[in-house]
Amino acid sequence: MGKVVTFGEIMMRLNPPGYLRFVQSNTFEATYAGGEANVAISCANYGLDVAFVTKVPAQEIGQCAINAMRHFGVDTSNIKRGGDRLGIYFVEKGASQRASKVIYDRADSAIALASKNDFDWKEILAGATWFHFTGITPALGGELPEICLDAVKTAKELGVKVSCDLNYRNKLWSKEEAGRVMATLMPYVDVCIANEEDAADVFGIHALDTDVSSGKLSHDGYISVAEQLCKRFQCEKVAITLRGSISASDNNWAGMLYDGKEAYFSNSYSIRIVDRVGGGDSFGGALIYSLISGYDCQKAIDYAVAASCLKHTIEHDFNLMSVQEVESLAAGNASGRVQR
Repeated sequence: MGKVVTFGEIMMRLNPPGYLRFVQSNTFEATYAGGEANVAISCANYGLDVAFVTKVPAQEIGQCAINAMRHFGVDTSNIKRGGDRLGIYFVEKGASQRASKVIYDRADSAIALASKNDFDWKEILAGATWFHFTGITPALGGELPEICLDAVKTAKELGVKVSCDLNYRNKLWSKEEAGRVMATLMPYVDVCIANEEDAADVFGIHALDTDVSSGKLSHDGYISVAEQLCKRFQCEKVAITLRGSISASDNNWAGMLYDGKEAYFSNSYSIRIVDRVGGGDSFGGALIYSLISGYDCQKAIDYAVAASCLKHTIEHDFNLMSVQEVESLAAGNASGRVQR
């Protein structure tokens, strides 16, 4: 089925055990993750040949991040070493009406200080079928917008499909800068992944009659968002996650895939959340797998939403579900009964 390449930052995640608040905890669990790293892990767990590209410091903590990817069979041969530090983010898991919190400590990380000369994209993408990045990566600044542009241009030259999750982060850059930079990258993107807030924040495209805080979602509004993204950037497909936030503990979860002509909606799941960080990335990884596997649009969106539904039940960022488990839920087996 070809090779998937993802590019972005991998960080150390530190979180208090369970649902303790930052100020309550004397210990923090350490794991490793990042938007594109999470996608790579999902693809690897589904049996795809996948490589992750980044830059980490040439010391033990950088090696720990690489080891985390290798553990799940991800190719790390194109990871560059250099710089002084690995980015860190702290996660406090919310519950009920108390929201989750994320605090970043990633300034001047190895990848943020990377240069264009660090990555030979023709070599990295040789033999690849798919390239994936997110809006988080160019948001880190420095030369990363230019590095991402080099990557997507090379992918196009080599006939490699490109997907991008807009993933707007207001702690990293302004809406104006995000819109300007992402507008230079999106013409090279075949599959755009977003939610209604990303499309509005980055490109000023709003889903009408929708209020995620109250759980009000309009199918027509989402179709309009996808149509506008396709028209502006000539994307082949636009996938949008539909999250109805009831509380930090309970969400309704669904998705839509638009192919330029027709919109396909998944079933909606009522989720009791264990850990929602990485939920969007698990959607992206499953969508890539389903499209590479030749699924039709309805089956693809059903698979992606089922996979990301299951991710919400797993601690930490990585989605550790098998194809069989995802397909079982997508087929309607949502009882959660013990498997013996």
